[in-house]
Amino acid sequence: MTARQSLHKICTLALQRRRQGLVQLMPQLEDTLRGSLMQRYLTCGNPNCKCAGGERHGPNWYFSVTLGPGATTGGTVAAEQRDRVRRWIENYHTVKQQMEKISAINRELPRRERKKIKRKK
Repeated sequence: MTARQSLHKICTLALQRRRQGLVQLMPQLEDTLRGSLMQRYLTCGNPNCKCAGGERHGPNWYFSVTLGPGATTGGTVAAEQRDRVRRWIENYHTVKQQMEKISAINRELPRRERKKIKRKK
């Protein structure tokens, strides 16, 4: 069953309440971040360093976000910031999922209004 088919079976008042509930479940927008967090182990290039023998430095945490085709930005994330940055990224994905659900409801509600107006004519 598609999302539209399942929304089609729910009464309008229930859809409006579901939409309100989705909004209330959203994380605060200031606590969202689009991007990726990755862990890396690096070599420094010093021939006398332990990393020259294969024991690389790390873990180092990096944040990366693609801005467009061929355009990426990001930087190092301190270990103390890692959990907060990870939570912000998770929040971004939650917001995106909730927005898709809200959008589906908002597509269904005007369709019902048009149908209702046609029936009155």
